[in-house]
Amino acid sequence: MKTDLRDKVVLVTGASSGIGRATAAAYGAEGARVAVTYHTGEERAQETARLVAEAGGTPLVLRYDLADERSVRDAVSRIAEEWGRIDVLVANAVVWSEAIPRPGRPVPRFEDVAPKQWQEVLRTSLDAVFHTIQAVLPLMRGCPWGRIVMIGAGLADTGKSGAGAYGAAKSALYGLTRSLAWELGPEGILVNMVVPGQTLTETVLANVPASFAEEKGRSLPSGRMSLPEDVANAVVFLGSAANGNTHGETLRVTGGA
Repeated sequence: MKTDLRDKVVLVTGASSGIGRATAAAYGAEGARVAVTYHTGEERAQETARLVAEAGGTPLVLRYDLADERSVRDAVSRIAEEWGRIDVLVANAVVWSEAIPRPGRPVPRFEDVAPKQWQEVLRTSLDAVFHTIQAVLPLMRGCPWGRIVMIGAGLADTGKSGAGAYGAAKSALYGLTRSLAWELGPEGILVNMVVPGQTLTETVLANVPASFAEEKGRSLPSGRMSLPEDVANAVVFLGSAANGNTHGETLRVTGGA
């Protein structure tokens, strides 16, 4: 399978940990130039950059604040200054820690959700993707081909009490994927979405007992929970030349859940 990613410019938002880190490293292994963005975890982003370089890629670490349109555009401008183009965008970054009810916290009734909280989740999980794609497209349209991969969430399929705003934002990315497929396909830009299931990121492993992960894995058709690398491999395929005509689709990496 020929990915044709060597020296291609890839922007992975939210690449300081988890699926974003695994995705950045996987693109690095294909010889890509990878922009690694972070919000507050600069040290973690530098660790991701080290993994990209060790894998054979060229990293560039950039701060990126989902809630700040100027920060988004500044990051894209910096990539343009450094490398002149963007071939692949992986829209992975999200503020999810406050958007999804956590164990030990009361689940708010929908009518008790403050408008400010609702708007904050939509701004960081949906509006930021809008701003990022708008900033990237002028650079991507000038390339021989381009790829955009949205990262969705299994929660948008399954639902969860108290996660209405997050579920709404992630569900909206599906409609955005389909609409952009019609607009950008004629220019050779393929747009798709990857939906991870519950994935064994370092955050999950730090917050759930090993017995839960094992039990959850046994309940899936595949017999195990996904690793970040499982998701990253799907993202790399969709964001490469190996993907010749998969377009406007949603690929679920959920172990068959």
